Amino acid sequence: MRTPLLPRAACGFLLLGWALPLVSSRAADPIEEVGKTASEWVKTRAETVRLEKDWEQDRVLLESTLTALKERGERLKEKRDHLLAATADERTEQASLNTKLTEARQTLVSTEQRLLALADKVQALRPKLPPRLAEALEMSYRSLAGKELSPGERMQLVMTVLNRCAQFNMDITHGEEVLTLPGEPAAKSVEVIYWGLSHGYALDRAGAKAWLGAPGPDGWRWELLAGAAPAVAELLAVRRDEADPRLIPVPAKLDAAR
Repeated sequence: MRTPLLPRAACGFLLLGWALPLVSSRAADPIEEVGKTASEWVKTRAETVRLEKDWEQDRVLLESTLTALKERGERLKEKRDHLLAATADERTEQASLNTKLTEARQTLVSTEQRLLALADKVQALRPKLPPRLAEALEMSYRSLAGKELSPGERMQLVMTVLNRCAQFNMDITHGEEVLTLPGEPAAKSVEVIYWGLSHGYALDRAGAKAWLGAPGPDGWRWELLAGAAPAVAELLAVRRDEADPRLIPVPAKLDAAR
């Protein structure tokens, strides 16, 4: 059985009508994409133009600032060079003073070390001094033992001790002292006479005893002199102008180790 021609034609037109809108719809998509792209490009271009314009303005400002900074730098450099030239003598003098100050500090350290060594020797001298002199220097020695002394204070104390020793050594000193003597049960008051720092004599008139004193390895020491009391008594009488000056033989001891 054959199909009628008209319905077939109608069906074909229907299919064609359905396909045309589909083709038209698909053909419109690229156009929209092109439009969007063009719109984005316009925006980007506008932003680029704005940035270029802003950069031109900023560039002018930055160039002006850079020029000003360069000029200021040049002025500061010139000022620095001028100050360096103007203060050249002062800086040379300052360097010289710094060198002298360093040398002075080193000298001071060396001087302090020598002074400490001298102070130790002066301290070690004390036990060998005549008892009368050692007692007179008690305060000076006590101060000299201080650890917080300045170099000037320490030097002054050392010179005080040495000057007193030199003065004592140039004189003959006599008087009364309380001494602890060998062979005696307790300290007692006796008459003494010192020949400088070298030696001295002690006299106990009541006991008719005499002692010879001199510095030894461990300090000043007294030694009993048998039968020497009359000679020492006569020596003291001459010293006190109670007898005419004359030669008086008295015992003495020379110690090469002193």
